[in-house]
Amino acid sequence: MPTIYKILPASTWSEANEIGLFRGSAIDLSDGFIHFSGADQVVETAAKHFAGQRNLLLLYVDVKLLGDGLKWETSRGGALFPHLYGAMPLTAVTRVEPLPLGPDGAHKFPLLID
Repeated sequence: MPTIYKILPASTWSEANEIGLFRGSAIDLSDGFIHFSGADQVVETAAKHFAGQRNLLLLYVDVKLLGDGLKWETSRGGALFPHLYGAMPLTAVTRVEPLPLGPDGAHKFPLLID
């Protein structure tokens, strides 16, 4: 799986761009690693952790550019989720897309890459 995903507020991404590095959101910093999702997990992640939130972005992240700090660990429902121990270089982000809310209140996803 060469691409994984990170959902975050646009303001958090703006802050990362100002310093040139993404250290994680508040929950990431609290847990000690940066949470990511695979293509088959990210829609559920949005519904579970970001329901109703506006001004979100979806980051497409190249796993090959994350190094040895990326670990696949058991999480929700026993599935393996990607977790990055350490900061994420911004160069690992290959694409950034808005994640708007649709009329039904669910986020509308762009095309996902496995």
